[in-house]
Amino acid sequence: MFKRLTQLGLSLGLAVAGAAVAHAADKVSIVYIPKNTGNPYFDSLEKGFQDGCAKLGCTFDAQAPATADATSQIPFITAQTQRGVSVIAISPNSPDALNQVLDRARERGILVLAVNGDLVGNLQHRDAGILPVDFTKTGPGQVELLGSEIGYKGDIAILSATTDAPDQNTWIAAMKDVLAHNPKYAKMKLLTIAYGDDDPQKSTTEMEALIQKYPTLKGVISPTTVGVAAAAQVIETAGKAKQITLTGLGTPNQMRPFIKDGTVHAIQLWSPYNEGLLTAYFAVGVKSGAIKNSPGTTFEVPGLGTVTIGPDHIINTQAELTTFDESNIDKYNF
Repeated sequence: MFKRLTQLGLSLGLAVAGAAVAHAADKVSIVYIPKNTGNPYFDSLEKGFQDGCAKLGCTFDAQAPATADATSQIPFITAQTQRGVSVIAISPNSPDALNQVLDRARERGILVLAVNGDLVGNLQHRDAGILPVDFTKTGPGQVELLGSEIGYKGDIAILSATTDAPDQNTWIAAMKDVLAHNPKYAKMKLLTIAYGDDDPQKSTTEMEALIQKYPTLKGVISPTTVGVAAAAQVIETAGKAKQITLTGLGTPNQMRPFIKDGTVHAIQLWSPYNEGLLTAYFAVGVKSGAIKNSPGTTFEVPGLGTVTIGPDHIINTQAELTTFDESNIDKYNF
């Protein structure tokens, strides 16, 4: 009798475990909504999602607006909510314009995850934020990199994405703060902030205008992959590499030619691929019940190790920014 009960218990246990795996594999559908189309940065992030779902058995799709306007993602969120997907992961174009539609998605049981940028000031409208690094360090890190290259003195400018981008605004606020209050940067003067809307042509136009308007311009920080690549092309074409030092957040593959020819000395970033991979594992874990979405919870991601959910349900993919220069850029391919 004991043997029969043990076998029955084992069978039931396997059935329950199998049901959990089936739920994770067959029922979890993830849709990722990046800021806009045409940005290779998000291609790498999507590849992380794809590889994660290939291992986990979840389904994945990406849908993006043509432009990074504050409200351009709303129709996409609405459509996926009506479809009844399991998870909406979004790189938000606005910290507050999406609140209402995200709330509707969550009311229907959809797990809402902010990826690569958060709903700054409105965190209650998503379930978790998966960020590349601790964003409080990104702005100061960029200022330090530029400062080290220009001798910590001179007129500088920032070429950002859109005026509403929450990640950009978080970094810029930190840049302003460190420039204003750290004596190390007292001789670095921020002249202006230009906005290229994460559009290659507008970013090019804005960079050209900065050069024309500010003849004393010595350095530019462009914390956006589209902006920094456009700015580098403008500086190279104008023959201004010896006059204007450019840094920012860029992918190695985009910026390799400019670093190789000396137009740019160094850029920084993280692995967008790892963000997508981590988000896939987290989403499936939460939806299957294997991961409790609470601060302090830890879980494992193959290749990334142990990941911890921090305060405000924020998860950092890596600890620090990675700096890419001529000495190491060929080691990376994304």
